[in-house]
Amino acid sequence: MKTNWQDKNVLIIGAARQGLSLARFLCVQGATVTLNDGRPESELQTSIDQLNGLPIHWVMGQHPFNLLENIDLVCVSGGVPLDIPLIIEASKRNILLSNDSQIFMETVAAPVIAITGSAGKTTTTSLMGDIAKRAAQSDQKVWVGGNIGNPLISQVEEIFKNDIVILELSSFQLELMTKSPHIAAITNITPNHLDRHKTLDAYTAAKSHILLHQTSADYAIINRDDSGASSLKPLIKGHYVSFGLSPLPENENGVFVQDQSILVSIHDQIQEICTFQDIPLKGIHNIYNVLAACAISGVAGFDAQLIKKAIKEFKGVPHRLELVRTWKGVQWIDDSIATAPERTMAAIESFSEPIILLLGGKDKNLPWEKLLQLVNEKVDHVVLFGDAALKIKDYIAGMAFQNQRFSLHCCTHLQEAVQSANKISQPGDIVLLSPGGTSYDEFKDFEERGEKFQLWVQQLE
Repeated sequence: MKTNWQDKNVLIIGAARQGLSLARFLCVQGATVTLNDGRPESELQTSIDQLNGLPIHWVMGQHPFNLLENIDLVCVSGGVPLDIPLIIEASKRNILLSNDSQIFMETVAAPVIAITGSAGKTTTTSLMGDIAKRAAQSDQKVWVGGNIGNPLISQVEEIFKNDIVILELSSFQLELMTKSPHIAAITNITPNHLDRHKTLDAYTAAKSHILLHQTSADYAIINRDDSGASSLKPLIKGHYVSFGLSPLPENENGVFVQDQSILVSIHDQIQEICTFQDIPLKGIHNIYNVLAACAISGVAGFDAQLIKKAIKEFKGVPHRLELVRTWKGVQWIDDSIATAPERTMAAIESFSEPIILLLGGKDKNLPWEKLLQLVNEKVDHVVLFGDAALKIKDYIAGMAFQNQRFSLHCCTHLQEAVQSANKISQPGDIVLLSPGGTSYDEFKDFEERGEKFQLWVQQLE
């Protein structure tokens, strides 16, 4: 049942994309909105301008407890940790916590397809958007958003019951949610965001909310080859559907591979979707993303030929193994979206050419050893940059490779790292920005980091 927001007093913490979209929605619904951000006003003018004309009370530069007086609901933007004193105090006062995704799920008229995972969720969500747009009927509109692109809450009143909604959900969004989607897909669960969640168990628990509140009529789609995702199988209340390169267990619904062809088996109906040769994206991780999309599409009842056409024509996601430029025989690749070591490993495995790896950014308290072992096997030169540079350098020193095959260069900033890579590159090399860390030491997000990287690469002469 939709909430009546008239006369409700709502405090929103965090004036980034999610907070701004939610503030706009709640104001239109008649709520009294206070928007709080710890950054000073001088850094928030763009955000203030976006909400110009709306009756919003802004409190900037601090998080004072008096903001909680007469507040009915506290909404936390994704980038705001739940352990800041203001949120802890709100919980002590038994003030309900929520976020834009929870309110969207409570309000939206259409059933929701939602995708989460430590890696691959953005590519899978984007591919699902392309498939759904091809499969939609003339009276259906497809909405893609959440953690990717538009938060969608500000457009929720425009979404009709017959529409198709596809959401990407992060652990930050999920940890407060008490409503799960009709179709929930988990690409994988590996260590990520431990700077925020502290432990893998806490991170997994946040992810589990995508399944936790489903009903017997809902669908849970899980990577059966991934132990982290499979560990959540006991939580499933509805229909279980799996995907993977391993054989599909007998009498189960899911996606499997036979002679490099991808097949979907749902309720004893088997359909071939495409072959590996039809997938334009590099790397085995992208095969898994396609398998996930095929499973979701099979459950949704989309036509096999339309699914295949969307896969064959899919261009990928910006800043995910994106070719920026081939210059003087060197390919420059933007994989800025790789904000965890495991994603950098997947990127490295996608190339057979000599690699110059740009590694660093801001550390998330994740282990680097497995990545650095792979680096020593497959990478020729490593250029470290950002806050994590010295930590990674210390890791390398501590691992004491008997035969270290890569050279090591340390830089303070990404622009300097681009210049350093340019100096050591040779025709036939790949220069790969796949940082393994977040962008928050130098940039507002991975998109800005990727855009700056692309600009600096285009400026090389």
